[in-house]
Amino acid sequence: MTDLDTAAPTASSGLHRSLKPRHLNMIAIGGSIGTGLFVASGATVANAGPGGALLAYALIGVMVYFLMTSLGEMAAHMPVSGSFSTYGSRFVDDGFGFALGWNYWYNWAVTIAAELVAAQLIMSFWFPDTPGIYWSALFLALMFLLNVISVKGFGESEFWFALIKVVTVVIFIVIGLATIFGVMSGMESPGFSNFTQGDAPFVGGLQAMVGVAMIAGFSFQGTELIGIAAGESENPRKNLPIAIRQVFWRILMFYILAIFVIGMLIPYTDPSLLQNDASDISVSPFTLLFERAGFAAAAGVMNAVILTAILSAGNSGMYASTRMLYTLAMQGKAPRLFARVSASGVPRNALYATTLVGALCFFTAAFGESTLYTWLLNTSGMCGFIAWLGIAISHYRFRKGYLLQGGRLEDLPYRAKLFPFGPLFAFALCLVITLGQNYEALVGERIDWAGLTATYISLPLFLAIWFGYRLKNGSRTVRYAEMDVRATDS
Repeated sequence: MTDLDTAAPTASSGLHRSLKPRHLNMIAIGGSIGTGLFVASGATVANAGPGGALLAYALIGVMVYFLMTSLGEMAAHMPVSGSFSTYGSRFVDDGFGFALGWNYWYNWAVTIAAELVAAQLIMSFWFPDTPGIYWSALFLALMFLLNVISVKGFGESEFWFALIKVVTVVIFIVIGLATIFGVMSGMESPGFSNFTQGDAPFVGGLQAMVGVAMIAGFSFQGTELIGIAAGESENPRKNLPIAIRQVFWRILMFYILAIFVIGMLIPYTDPSLLQNDASDISVSPFTLLFERAGFAAAAGVMNAVILTAILSAGNSGMYASTRMLYTLAMQGKAPRLFARVSASGVPRNALYATTLVGALCFFTAAFGESTLYTWLLNTSGMCGFIAWLGIAISHYRFRKGYLLQGGRLEDLPYRAKLFPFGPLFAFALCLVITLGQNYEALVGERIDWAGLTATYISLPLFLAIWFGYRLKNGSRTVRYAEMDVRATDS
């Protein structure tokens, strides 16, 4: 056995702590700023009005805040690479952690394929005659190379990917606010007219807001990546709380201000917004504003930025799913070969397996780009919400067990506020969003069984894996007094 295939029983001989605070910040930002903001934000304003979209994003933002603080408390106290699986096993039930781990691995592995299909659609803007499968192969190889070298290679690439997105959003917000306050030459400020015309600021009632809340929830997915990265970060007990505090408010600011600018400057009845949805990634409300501000190359530039966002999401997905598969193998819940790491601290066998799942994008030749993209998006979307539910449950039980065993809150490196309201509120709202993912399929003369299956298949599959594990291995809910709540730096 070579040094590239040694087992990794400890942090020192396995994963390397090479991620710096700036990497942690950008990994979380990069995982959540993507097509949900650059493209689907237009549809949210069109469907719920500017006020409805703002309220829905703010509500989901509060939910994500509590989820992030719950994750931050556990991850700072116990920074491990497979955080969701480990916390679920220790604080809920071994079978629950098993199911969470495989659910999260599948979530991001399939997301890689979905993002590669999206990249095909973007590249057709410049190269309409080139088969999309070539671009998928190129970008899959690029993601693999960025992850196979070392965790620092992933961290650096994600830092620059995310920085491009952040700069774009900041420029968009600055131009938008300058226009709103009448200091942008060549563009007339509409004032608050778009907030008062027609049925604005709220359009479509409660049903429209529920739909927008689901889009917002999907848009925020990726913030939990910081919990995975904690296992390979420098001094996580110090740096993780700082990253948790900074990242959430930055992301929320980006989303709220961007939605506000779109709602103020573009009427919700604008045909361009009405044509926007999550699968039409070649159009963006960002492009509309830049074009109206006089940037002739706005469409090309925004397509390049959206391509960067797609590659960032795929890159993060490859990292997260590889580390989760590695952790499952270390816990004996996946084949042991996936626990082997290279001399540079990369679980390469787990990376190979994840890359193979990402190659699902090549089936576009058989099913068509847009069709496959929608299928993959639907099946992976539910998995992210299941992971969030797992975070809320695990944190609630962790805090109870920690205090029961004599732990002191002041000894925690990071303490989540408003317990137990925070995790309970996040769980309840997340459950509503999860169950309402595709409520449209139940509305109408005929039930869309195919749509329901594609959307909800992950939920019964998760429960089957959980209870199947319980039956086979005899696992049970962990009692508070028996929980392993010891702090760890490995």
